[in-house]
Amino acid sequence: MPCLNISTNVSLDGVDTSAILSEATSSVAKIIGKPEAYVMIVLKGSVPIAFGGTEQPAAYGELVSIGGLGGDVNKKLSAAIASILETKLSVPKSRFFLKFYDTKASRFNFFPKRR
Repeated sequence: MPCLNISTNVSLDGVDTSAILSEATSSVAKIIGKPEAYVMIVLKGSVPIAFGGTEQPAAYGELVSIGGLGGDVNKKLSAAIASILETKLSVPKSRFFLKFYDTKASRFNFFPKRR
């Protein structure tokens, strides 16, 4: 289950966060190759962040996934999420940092829907 946590110093008041969550979910699922039903996105706004010595719009993200990460995938994910943040929140791509964690399934408890 990929989980993307994004924190930004931009206020989310009046922002269509549903569009951000939807686009991020779709991008992560498509690029990693996991079903959207297993992707979680957490978006926090108005978080005090200084980047490069200024408090201009910036964002920090951490993406945890059980497999599916590495080289080209990480580059594609960074570009896709940075594009969403730039379009929806006016966070310049150069003021976004994304950290990746590729982990093992044994470190998580996940209870998918029974079918």
